[in-house]
Amino acid sequence: MRFGFGTNGFAGHRLTDALDVIAGLGYSGVALTLDHCHLDPYAEGLARRVAETADRLRTLGLAVVVETGARYLLDPRRKHAPTLLDDDRDVRVDFLRRAVAVGADLGAEAVSFWSGVRPAPLAPGAAWDRLVDGCAQVLDTARRAGVPLGFEPEPGMLVDTIAGWRALHHALGAPDGFGITLDIGHLRCNEPDPVPDCVASVAGHLVNVQIDDMRRGVHEHLEFGEGEIDFPPVLRALTDTGYRGLVAVELPRHSHAAPAVAERSIEFLRAAERAGRHERERSTT
Repeated sequence: MRFGFGTNGFAGHRLTDALDVIAGLGYSGVALTLDHCHLDPYAEGLARRVAETADRLRTLGLAVVVETGARYLLDPRRKHAPTLLDDDRDVRVDFLRRAVAVGADLGAEAVSFWSGVRPAPLAPGAAWDRLVDGCAQVLDTARRAGVPLGFEPEPGMLVDTIAGWRALHHALGAPDGFGITLDIGHLRCNEPDPVPDCVASVAGHLVNVQIDDMRRGVHEHLEFGEGEIDFPPVLRALTDTGYRGLVAVELPRHSHAAPAVAERSIEFLRAAERAGRHERERSTT
């Protein structure tokens, strides 16, 4: 299992320092959220900064996925806005295309994004049409760049479940390169089926995994052991699907204690992986 850690949980650190800490704790990779503090795609000298980051990732032996959930990068007054559903959605499309270009230059395993919340005045059908159109534009860029996309169902957004992702995938023509990002916590929060069953249901489409603890019906990213998820069966399910991508810790509200949280997290995940392996061995003897 290749564990990573998300830079949105290191918002108080310089990116170079965050990468050093993450690598030093033994993580295999990083989920890099493009943001004003970490590889801002709108700041000057982007090509140089991306090249430097790529060199640093190689030196540290870190794989990378690109995440696009920065809260106020595009609008200083509206969280996560504009989305692919807003009137000014072209701003989001441009950002996602920039993220794909950055991902290509970093050698990213995937670029991850989500739909956004439907604006209240917008009819559901119109919101869906905007989403499909926006995803098609980003997919065209990603195909030319050779970067897989991982679309994330997010609680409270237009596409909030695996079923919603399936509908979107179908609406786009079931294209290669349009995979799914699973947040393990979201599965417990939002899906009716057990988390391991959810993982198994998207085998073959899974390109990116975020991992955190969560409770049923409450969208709050928790440290491991603070929620309701039994992790050894989840990690076994990921192994059984053949997934070989990063499994990156997603704790965006824990930057105040990032190094300690990252250390606790990898210790927990390693123990959970061992427990899952031992359980499998017992079940086959």
